[in-house]
Amino acid sequence: MRLNISITLPEDLLRSIDRSDSTRSAFIERACRAYLARLEKAKHEARDVEIINSHADRLNREAQNVLEYQALVIHGFQADRR
Repeated sequence: MRLNISITLPEDLLRSIDRSDSTRSAFIERACRAYLARLEKAKHEARDVEIINSHADRLNREAQNVLEYQALVIHGFQADRR
C-alpha cells in the first residue's frame, strides 16, 4: 500500500532530485531504501566486529602458533637443503 505524505526539503535539494529523476517519489523511495540497506549492513558489520573482537585473543594465539610452525618448517627445510 502506498501512502501520501508531506515533507519539507530545501529547494536546492529538490532541484537536484528533479534533475536526477522524472518523479520525486521514485527517487526518494530508492534513496530511502538504499540508506536503510546501508544502515542494516553497518549494523551487521558492527555485530561481526564485536564477535571477532570477543575472540581476538584466541584467534591471535592461533595465528601466532601457525606463524611459528611455518618458521620452523621453513628453517628446517632450508637446513636440510644445505
